[in-house]
Amino acid sequence: MAAVVLKRTGQKMPLVGFGLWKVTKSTCADTVYNAIKVGYRLLDGAGDYGNEKEAGEGVRRAIQEGIVKREDLFITSKLWNTFHAHDHVKDISKKQLDLWGIDYFDLFLVHFPIALQYVDPAHRYPPEWFGDDGKVHLQNTPMQETWGAMEELVDEGKAKNIGLSNCNGSLILDVLRYARVSPQVLQVELHPYLTQDALIKLTNTLGIAVTAYSSFGPQSYVELGMDGGHPSLLEHDVTISIAEKHNASPAQVLLRWATQRGIAVIPKSNNFERLIENLKCNGLNLHDDEMKSISSLNSNLRLNDPADIDPRLAIFA
Repeated sequence: MAAVVLKRTGQKMPLVGFGLWKVTKSTCADTVYNAIKVGYRLLDGAGDYGNEKEAGEGVRRAIQEGIVKREDLFITSKLWNTFHAHDHVKDISKKQLDLWGIDYFDLFLVHFPIALQYVDPAHRYPPEWFGDDGKVHLQNTPMQETWGAMEELVDEGKAKNIGLSNCNGSLILDVLRYARVSPQVLQVELHPYLTQDALIKLTNTLGIAVTAYSSFGPQSYVELGMDGGHPSLLEHDVTISIAEKHNASPAQVLLRWATQRGIAVIPKSNNFERLIENLKCNGLNLHDDEMKSISSLNSNLRLNDPADIDPRLAIFA
């Protein structure tokens, strides 16, 4: 299976994984089990997705049936914004591991560089963006405190690798100034409408692996009513034309546009045939002119921006 080798640990992270965002609780265990059964080895979850227990049930079933061993899987999860204080990082990571039913995460990411007021998991979990009053409550926890606690998870064997998500270059460079354990992976929104060329150049220079989310652009946000009416990349003339030349699906073309550059992808599908189809995207090899043609669609369209929730959360300003 095609993989990217993480710099610090030498661990191999599969280039094509299965994303758990928006996978419903009722279907999650079966979906994860089926994904593993057809060959997925990277599972990308988060505390905020609210389905870690069910995802863990799918993993457990696959292990019990002898389809995989735990060490065959690369399981990613993420620290939510309300748990950035040192002790909260430690406590919630234990809870998340317990929900999954595993002893360690292969990768644990800081979901957003945003610290929100603590919400006791016994009161509400996942806590999401808003307090009980429906408002956003910030908390003054610096990233250095959060990162120090993340490093302790590595020391304790609870996370093999740690990383960042939704961070731009200035913050990555700042973390590197004090990091004892450097971030191994950066997960960001990345698709042909948002190519993030400068950020990718920086991560390549620093030896930080990149995982792209929302590889299909607006399509990922249609069911949330957040696509903004932008034209679908899956139906774009450029994508369709290239797909037809290679006897491939538009989804495979969009995924391969990333993986051909060593960028991991984490598409989600509830459709069994598309699950298999997405996993086979690395069998496709795009020509240089095709890669450039896809990249030329860039319009810096960012679909996941916390500033849309509250202007004080403008981390991409």
